[in-house]
Parts: sequence; structure tokens; C-alpha cells
Amino acid sequence: MAGAGGSALRELLAGRARKRKSSFGSTAELRAAALRLLDRHQKLSELLLEAEGPVKPAGEGGIEHQELSSEPLIISVLQEQASRLGVPAAVLAAKNAVTKIEQICQSSTSPSQTPLLNLDQRERLSCLLRTAKDLLENNVFSRSHFCQEIWKMKDLPVLEAVWHLHRDGITGLAELLESSVDGCAVEEWLCSSLCALCEQAEGPPQDTENVGHILSDFAIMFLQNGFQPSELGRKLELKKVPHICHAVLQRMLTWVLDAVGKEKEEDVSTLQAMRFWLNVFDVSIYKSAVHPDSLQQFFRHTLTEILTYNPLLKVSDAIHKQREWSFTRTCSLLTTLYRKLFVAFSAKESICQLQRVLETHEVNWQHVLSCVSTLVVCQAEAEQLFKDLLSHLLIKAFENYDMENMITAFLIARQAALEGPAVFMPYSEWFKASFGNASSHHGSSKKALVFLFEFLSELVPFEVAPYLKVHIMYPPFVPTKHRSVLLEYITLAKTRLADLKVAIEDMGLYEDLSSTHESMQPQGQALRDVEKALQIFENTRKIPTSVIEASIFRRPYYTSWFLPALLRPRVLPKTPDARMAFIDSLKRADKIPSNLYSTYIQACRARKEKMLQDESKVESSHSKEPAEHLKAELAALRGLIVDQAKHEDVPAQIAVVSDRLSSVLGHNSDENEAATLNSRIQVNVSDPSLEPCHQSVVDLLLTSFCQNLIVASYFNPPDRQGPCLSLFVKMICGHRSLIPALLGRLCQLIYHQGPSLNDAHILGLAAFMIHLCESRSLIPEIEADFGISQPVADKVLSISEFWSCLLVCRTEESLSFCTRFCTAAVSYLLCKFSSFSCDDLCALVPPSLS
Repeated sequence: MAGAGGSALRELLAGRARKRKSSFGSTAELRAAALRLLDRHQKLSELLLEAEGPVKPAGEGGIEHQELSSEPLIISVLQEQASRLGVPAAVLAAKNAVTKIEQICQSSTSPSQTPLLNLDQRERLSCLLRTAKDLLENNVFSRSHFCQEIWKMKDLPVLEAVWHLHRDGITGLAELLESSVDGCAVEEWLCSSLCALCEQAEGPPQDTENVGHILSDFAIMFLQNGFQPSELGRKLELKKVPHICHAVLQRMLTWVLDAVGKEKEEDVSTLQAMRFWLNVFDVSIYKSAVHPDSLQQFFRHTLTEILTYNPLLKVSDAIHKQREWSFTRTCSLLTTLYRKLFVAFSAKESICQLQRVLETHEVNWQHVLSCVSTLVVCQAEAEQLFKDLLSHLLIKAFENYDMENMITAFLIARQAALEGPAVFMPYSEWFKASFGNASSHHGSSKKALVFLFEFLSELVPFEVAPYLKVHIMYPPFVPTKHRSVLLEYITLAKTRLADLKVAIEDMGLYEDLSSTHESMQPQGQALRDVEKALQIFENTRKIPTSVIEASIFRRPYYTSWFLPALLRPRVLPKTPDARMAFIDSLKRADKIPSNLYSTYIQACRARKEKMLQDESKVESSHSKEPAEHLKAELAALRGLIVDQAKHEDVPAQIAVVSDRLSSVLGHNSDENEAATLNSRIQVNVSDPSLEPCHQSVVDLLLTSFCQNLIVASYFNPPDRQGPCLSLFVKMICGHRSLIPALLGRLCQLIYHQGPSLNDAHILGLAAFMIHLCESRSLIPEIEADFGISQPVADKVLSISEFWSCLLVCRTEESLSFCTRFCTAAVSYLLCKFSSFSCDDLCALVPPSLS
């Protein structure tokens, strides 16, 4: 029954279909009727938007439907209206398309025009562009008129809409820009739109993806047209585009550079937008789309613009402020930009470009010197290249008696030295090497000598105290007959120190003469001198010679600053410690006045009676915060080592770790750097004792090294791990005040606790010792006291010799440990430095192993 019913229904419907015959005799008649209907009731711009593809057959049971494509229909409507208006159909299509684009861009509900379309706008524009492409294929769309009409819009289009025109092949970005009438207005529109676009980078995922594509396509267009190598020839028809591209890139760079130095004042979202714009300087986005010469030209031009931007700072400002322009203190926008630019060049090319700019332009010294810091920190080859540049500058300066080359050399040497001895020699070393002997540049004639001292004298009014102290303590070589020239300069320098309220007589016993900071007040320096003297006394059980000499020859400093710092009241321990023993030794040697000693003992008793526990808690909380920052930066370093794509960021992160380490050790923890260049380190191997604060820092650094070694080895063998571990150990050695504690801790671990260490500890310490020997130039000579158990020849030890003395086979367990330790060290050495010569390998291990 159901089957019969279904059959009857189909026959009925078929009959109705046969009865409704078309009143049009042909398809042409049907199309003509449709055109008349559209002409009366449909706007052409709306028709462009609503047009779709051909209608597909949808009948069943043999019923045929006539297929009608929308494409010929639109063309027919265009041609009919164009004929009536007396304009070409292609021009009419272009005008109507622009009208519709304007409507789409204005339909946003956003109160202000944004650079991105919403979902509805995107769909409508997509439909319009499909129709425009069809019209282009049929030569019924004028690109040139379309571009002209775009610039006649009341409000210029949304940036994303322009990008879609480019991506869908309607009109290229360069062609569109070339058709503009008001170039300045176009530049303003592009810059404001690009800034707004970068601010959208933190939006929804789909928008973020679009923002990245839009930015990269515009960047490619800017480089293709704005930095085309001359030998490739420019497109003759494009006359405005190169200028617009240059102007936009210049204004966007200025947008970023204006924020340098005002980073703390800028809104967080604005800084994020600027950082997103810096993606334009990622070499990877250009790939094969831009000629390599164009990319080099763009990056070279950008570096020049940065170095010469707003050159208002005088040389005197640079002399006084340059310590504030070190790598870790420089605005992160600027250092990030430098690092991206340096990817396109070798270290030599970067420094050559810097040299060219210095020779031919007025420069912004803040940008130049922060560039020097970034190069020294991030480019391993930069140290030797800068040494070569400094030699070149000094040669030119003394050949032509040129003050400009002299000041450039001094500023660069000082700036590089600010980053620590792990990456560049201390300023005191450079000054001694450059001017400390008869064969130096100024030793050739009296005229050269006078030139040098005239230069140094002109610097004096602007100098900070540390550099003046270097010049006084390590003066340039001067023949006896010209000593008056030197004495005149020293008098002038001491007068400047007096103006700075830094008396040469108040210089510390172990003061750093190439400090990266302002000179310490005598109180602070005296506290450091006491700590250093205690360290020496603890190792030798003798009053340091420097203290005895100060009590005789530098009595004012000794009595006014050193003794008060030593005799600070405290709760005395039940068992006399090193400080008590040191004070007792000085008292017995009549180096402490009786009344001062009595006052000290009374104050200590009063302190014991008071016992304010809360003060110690406050002190510990203050010291904890820098240590937590150090831990966080060490963890961040480990994260970079894990991510192989970020290995290039490791040197910069190590510089940050170094800065945090300085904070933990104290504001001027590296200030005894120059003093320790010529002073030996005393280590009591038989009974090494460390301050708890120093031991915790050393343990944190050693643990971090071992963790980094394990993480790096998980991904690559030692010879393919890069320089990260070497840089890490060099950074540690750059903090001279930490080296005695480091060596003392290694004594505890290797000499005293060696047999109890597990395999992972042994491997980590063995690798660390290899890298410590690699950094041997940064470690002073060592005087080791082994007590009576192991007499050592009366001589100083290098780090490799010191290492050998720690590996002593006294028992079966220690023999086993030494064998395991040496095996691990040699294995790591051969894997890590497989390309080294035999002599170079032998320099990294104790003589007993080579």
C-alpha cells in the first residue's frame, strides 16, 4: 500500500512540473528578463557582493533544471550600466568594488578604526574579492582605476583589507602605494595602522596569526622596494614606493628608539607592541623573498640609524654616564634590536660597520656604547676584534695627534671592560698594556708623550674616581727627564679626587681600580678591606703585610676607617673565631690603641646583653631576595640550554646571571678585581672554612653548572654543546671576590669528601675543573697551605697545579676516587675539545695527567 501511494505522489508531482511550462522560449530570454529585474531593483555594488558560483542541478527523477552561472550575469549587468553611463565596464566595476570595500570597513562596531576586520567583515570581503578575481580574469576590472579610487575614500581602508587585496592578487601593495596622490598622508596612515596592528598581537589566536602574516608581508614589500640593490635595477614605473618604504621604516624605528631610556615610563601594552614590531628584524621571515644584498643593506642602514639617532649627548656625558649603559642596564628594546641585527652580520662585519659610523657620523654615544656591550657579551669573537680596533684607533691617534680617535678608544675600552673580565680585560690591564712601557705609542717622542698627558688632563674634569685611581696607581711610562709632565697630571688628578671627596689617602688596601661603579665611600671600602684581610689572616695565620704597612705609612686611613670597621660591636662567639684571633694578633703587635680596644670590648658586652633577634631576621630577609633572583635567572638559563632554538640567547642570559650574582655578593663585589690581578689567593687546604653566605652561593653555582651539563648532554655530545658552559665558568671567575670561596669549596669536595661523591658529582666537578683551567688567565696565582700532612715546594701554584695537589692517593678509597675523577676529566676533555692540538689539550689538565 505504501509503495503504491509513493508512486502516485511522484506521478502527481511530475504532472504538476509538466503543466508549469516556462514562459521564456530560451535561456537568452530568461537572462534578459533577469537583467531587467536587476536593473530596476538591485545596486551593482550589492550584486558584486552577493554573486556566487554556478547553480548546480538539484532535480530527481529526470527533471531537468537549467544551470545559470552568475559570472556572465554580473558582466552583462556591468556592461549594460556602463553603456548607459558612458564609461568602460572595467572602470565601473572598480568604482563599485571600492564603494563596497568602504562600506565593509565602516561597518565595524568598534568606536575607533582598528587595523583588523571582524569575522563578518572578513566573510563579506572574501566574497567580494572572489567576484573581483573573476572579473579580472574576464578583463572587466581596472586595477589602475581601482587603486586610484581607494585613495579617494573618505577614510582610508583597514590595513587587513589592503593586505587581502595583496594576498588575493587583486592589486599588489607596491602598485597600490604608487598610485597614491599624497605620500605624506599614506605614510601617516601606514605608520598609525602598523602601530595599531602591533598592539593587536596579544589578541585572540586567529587575530594573532593574521597580525603575524600581515606584518611579514608588509616587511617583505618594504625591503623589496625600498632596499633593492642598485645592480639589480629598480622598477622604473615605481617612483614613489621606495621613498614611502624608507619613510615608514624610519618612522617605525623612531617609534621604538623614542622609548629607549623611557622604558619604565611607557605603558606595558605599548612596549609589547614595540617588541612585536621588532619581528620585522627576524632574518627568517624573508627567506628567499628578499635578495640577500637587500637584507644586508636594510640591516646596515638600520644599525647606522640607531647609532646616529638624536646625537645630543656630548663626550663628557658619555665619560660620566657610560657605566649606566652596560648590557644588563640597557633598555631591553635596544639590546633585543641589536641582537636581531647582528644575526645578519659576522662579529667582524658588525664592528667594521660600527667603526665606519664612528669615522663618518655624529653619533649617539649611549647607543654606540650599549652596542659595544651587546657585541662583547653576545659575540665570542668580539673581544679580540675590539682589541684590534683599539690598537688601530691608538695608532691613528698618535700618528695624527687626533683627540677624537683617542676618546673613542678610551670609551670603547672602558665600556667593554664594564662587562667583566669573563668577556673583556679590565680597564686597568688595558691601560697598563697600552701605556705602561717604553714601547707604547706615546714612547716614540716627547710630542707623543705631551699629547697623551694633554688628553688625560682634558678628561680630568669629567672623570669618575675609579679611572683616575687607575691612572695614578698605574701611570703611563715616562722617561726620567720628563717626570714633571707626569707629576703635573697626578697633581691635577688628585685635585679632582678631592673635589669628588675621594682622598687618595683614603684608598682601600684592596680597592678595585677598575670598578664598574661609582667609587665607594671610605666606610664601605674599609669593610671590604677588613673582609679581605680576615681572609688572608685565616689562611696564613699572619697579619697581612698590607695591614702592617697601612698602620705605618697610611695612618689616617688605618685609624679613621680600617680599625673602626674591624672593631664593629657584635656578640662575641664562645669559641674565638678568625676575627677575634686577628684582633688579638693586632693588639699584641700594638696595632690597636688600648682605649679603642677597651671601647670595643665594652660595646660587645652591651650587644650581648641586648640580643635583638629581630635585627638578624631583617638582615636575613634582605639577603634572601637577591639570592632568589639569582636562582630564578639560573633556572631561566637552564631553560635556554634545554631549548636548542634559543642557544643564541645564552650569552645574554649569562650576563644577567652575572648581574644578579653581583647583587648577592654586594653592590661592589667585583671591586677588588684590579687589586687581585697581582695578589695571590691563599687557600688553607687542610682546613678550608667558608663564610655561610659564600658557601651557599658557590654551591648554587656548582649545582647549576652540573645541572646544565646534564641537560646539555641529553641533547648533544660535549663537542656540539656550544660555549655555554665555558661562558658560565668564565662569568664566575670574573667575580674575583668569589674565587677564594670557590677554591675553598672545591678543596672540601675533592680533597676531603672525594671518596663519598657519586658518579654524577664526580663528572660535574671534573668538567668544571676542565673549564676552570680553560679560564686560567682569569684566576690569580694560588698559595696553598696543606699543613704538615703534605708539604709542598715553596712556590705558587697555577690552577692546574693546584688541582693536581688536591688529587692525593692516601688510602684505597682515595685512590679509587682519583682514578674515577681523572678518567671523567680526560674523557670530557677529549670529547669537548676534540679539535684541539695536543699542546692545547695538555694546558687544560694538571701536569701529572699530561
